Amino acid sequence: MDMDAVRAAGASLPDTLGPLVADGGSAGHRWPTALAAEGHPRDLADAAHHVLMLHGRHPSLFDHAGMKSTGSAAVWLFDSAADFAAERAFLHRLAVAAGPLPSTPGHAESEAAIVGHCHAIEMLARSDRQGCALGAALALALDWAAVRAVLDAASLRFGVPVERPILPAGAAQAVALEACADPVRARAVSFGARQLLVQHRGLWDVLEARAAARRV
Repeated sequence: MDMDAVRAAGASLPDTLGPLVADGGSAGHRWPTALAAEGHPRDLADAAHHVLMLHGRHPSLFDHAGMKSTGSAAVWLFDSAADFAAERAFLHRLAVAAGPLPSTPGHAESEAAIVGHCHAIEMLARSDRQGCALGAALALALDWAAVRAVLDAASLRFGVPVERPILPAGAAQAVALEACADPVRARAVSFGARQLLVQHRGLWDVLEARAAARRV
């Protein structure tokens, strides 16, 4: 990404975080939209398993970011980590109910791509660059509603009770505002947010390609 663009975005991130997620996150990708509307059972199962791969581990992105933050950001991150534990448990139940990962031509190649996305998120979570992990966590909190729409569709399909998501995305904007008071940290927050969204869109790209391969 052009670094001038990153600097400009970081300076106004609190104002642009919502639109950034709306345009560059899961809600702006056609595949999760299609899955949430009327996804095929195999495609929904595939999504459940792979979202679990990205976000089913503990410590979560929120846990890692919380250990690198202070003040209200740390409070929000640790609250989010506690709430995301419930989301993680829901993910595990959903993957079990969905059954085995659907057989897919080119599985090894697509799985390698998914592992790459998992690694990238892990690197964001563990980044020593002040604000990077926080930015990724903010983007995850705001993008989760679109991800959760797919998971809710899968839960209805596979008979798992739909639980109300409790991830506290509402405070993310205020946390971003405080974090971005420092221009250097603002750039790191912007970078982390954008990179998290890149990984989510990459996930949907892979899942859409896997669905197409199963239909050949």
